[in-house]
This record gives sequence, structure tokens and C-alpha cells, in this order.
Amino acid sequence: MITQHKNISIHYNHIGTGEAVVLLHGFLENLTMWDNLANTLKNKYHVITIDLLGHGKTDCLGYIHTMEDMADAVNTVLNELNIQNAHFIGHSMGGYVTLALLEKFPKKALSVCLLNSTSEADSKDKQANRDRAIKAVKQNHKAFISMAISNLFAISNRERLSSEIENVKQEALKTPLQGIVAALEGMKIRPNRTSFFKTSKCKKMIIIGLKDTVLNAEKIKTLFKPTDISLHEFPDGHMSHIENSKELSYVIMCFIEK
Repeated sequence: MITQHKNISIHYNHIGTGEAVVLLHGFLENLTMWDNLANTLKNKYHVITIDLLGHGKTDCLGYIHTMEDMADAVNTVLNELNIQNAHFIGHSMGGYVTLALLEKFPKKALSVCLLNSTSEADSKDKQANRDRAIKAVKQNHKAFISMAISNLFAISNRERLSSEIENVKQEALKTPLQGIVAALEGMKIRPNRTSFFKTSKCKKMIIIGLKDTVLNAEKIKTLFKPTDISLHEFPDGHMSHIENSKELSYVIMCFIEK
């Protein structure tokens, strides 16, 4: 389905009935990444999946897509569907967008799950990595995507999941150059929302992969251990929805229902 937002088209799907569950994909992904989880959740919930700005079938809004820009686009879809509140699950960049949305509209959240994501801002080193990535993308975005996607999976899983990794690459290649760069620029300047997340009144969970090459699992554990935020560990990489697909569906269902 398509809705209009600031003169561009936002693509989304929704299925099922019940409390709303909003699934927000990560960088170089699109709403198809949620197909397995959406099929599990649709029997009990109204599941909404959205292509974020410059990803999937959603247009680009500009040359820098801040997390707040993306959150506004998500909110347009929620208003279109007349959804007052929802459970939010955000993978990686989708987690950053979720927190940006909830800072603007705190009453929208029944619960929040950050999947392979963090509330922290980019460090100086990470910002420099983003700048290097932007240069690499502009030189050869296909080579960049191929390398970037493989690195998201635990080394021990790359052979076993080779066909799934190839599928992720093919979906990523549909992301336009402008969308890739705009997302990198937006992630680079996102603020630290850790204090906001810790003090937020809704039900909260973080899911981490112990072999995640993008996020430091131990740092996240230290950051959130003495809080009311549930923490769940998987033994693999940054792509828990593929590397730990069945277990993830169970963990998320239990979290939403409790």
C-alpha cells in the first residue's frame, strides 16, 4: 500500500487484527525482511511493516534522512491506519527510528524492542566509518553492499546461510544510491537517546547478538543491566531475524504478550 508524506510516496503493508505491532527494518533492508515474523504475529496482532525513507519502494525525501525524518514518515502511516499506539520492534537503524518516534510521541508505545540496535549515538570512530562508507558507496555501491552484508553475519554462519545472505544482498541492491547515502548521513548525526530510553515508561527489551560485528554486545549489557529493560542474548551476529529466526519469533511473542 502507498500513502503520501511531504509529496513523496511511503510504501507499507499491514495484515491481521488486534493490537498493532510496527516492524521497522534496518539499513539496506526493506519491509520484506519481516516476512517470517509478520506471518507468525498476524494470527494475534495487526502487523504493520513500512519501507523507511529511501529504502524498498519508498521514495527519497532529501540527501540527509535523519532518524526524525524517518520517524515522521512512520507516523504518517500510523495516522493513515488510525493507530493510536503500538508495540514497536526496530532492527538496527529501525531501532534508532523507533526511539526518535517515541521521543516525539511517547504515548504511541505499548512496548519497544531494539533488535540488534542501540540507544547510543555514533562514537567519533563510528562517524569516521560512516564517512568512509559514504565514499565507498559513491565509488562502487554494489561492491560496498556485497561486503557490508556479509559482515553482518557471524563468521561461523556465513557458509550455512550463504543462500539467505545472497537474498539479503539482492534486496539491498534495490536501495538507490541516494537512499544509502542519506541514511548513512542521518545515522551519523543521531543523538544519544539512552537516558530517554531508560526512563521511558513503556515495556522495553533489547535483543543482542554476542558475535555482532556492528554493535558491542558487552557494552550494551553493561549499559542496560541495572535497569527495567529486558535483555535477551543470541549467540550469533547482527541478523538475528535470519541467524536465529525461530527463536526470535518466540522471544518477541513472549515479550509482547507478557
